[in-house]
Amino acid sequence: MHAAVLGSPVAHSLSPALHTAAYAALGLDGWHYGMHECDEAGLAPFVAGLGPGWAGLSLTMPLKRVALEVASEVSPLAAAIGAANTLVLVEGRRFADNTDVAGIVAALRGAGVTGGGRAVVLGAGGTAQGALAALRDLGIGEVAVLVRNLARTGELRATAGRLGVTPVVSDALADPARADAATAGADVVISTLPKGAADHLAAPGPGTVLLDVVYAPWPTPFAEAAQARGAAWSAGWRCCCTRPWRRWS
Repeated sequence: MHAAVLGSPVAHSLSPALHTAAYAALGLDGWHYGMHECDEAGLAPFVAGLGPGWAGLSLTMPLKRVALEVASEVSPLAAAIGAANTLVLVEGRRFADNTDVAGIVAALRGAGVTGGGRAVVLGAGGTAQGALAALRDLGIGEVAVLVRNLARTGELRATAGRLGVTPVVSDALADPARADAATAGADVVISTLPKGAADHLAAPGPGTVLLDVVYAPWPTPFAEAAQARGAAWSAGWRCCCTRPWRRWS
């Protein structure tokens, strides 16, 4: 069986190493996991060209939203978030799901987050929308989302409405001083920004849990600075696809 991670850029992805190790541990002989550069326009033709030997795909930026358009079935969670990171292929059907939420919840719980307090999300893309769902599930109701351009937050606001949450969305990322003030004293900071985009921000200090979704190379300067300042925890994060594989196999 074949599976792969798709995205653009995708060369940094550790998914092939992670999945290959998992296949070996599970005794899945004959399973192969690859990597393919693919943009939004290329996803539909790529999927259409896959044969019966394909089990599914992991999808990273910028494919998490367009994945819903090529799916024949979408999980309720992925539909609510408006983004999917997994496409499972079973007997000609295409199932889209989102495991970002489970990954974020597990990572934050592992760092001791139990609910309540105040959270700040950096960015407004598909992963940020998953972060809103994760914070809701953790019982954190006071959430601020920081972006550069408010005109590009329509999809995030729509997701918030479907999830029944009301984050305060601001363009504070356009001004480092405002961004630093917004993150100061937060209980949780989740950066969904691409590599290097958070490096100019002041890192959170003691009492804050930082989750930086950039995981290669690790540590990011943002996370390293947080560790130096005594942030409660900071770590790279990777969400695997075991849950939907089991559900739809």
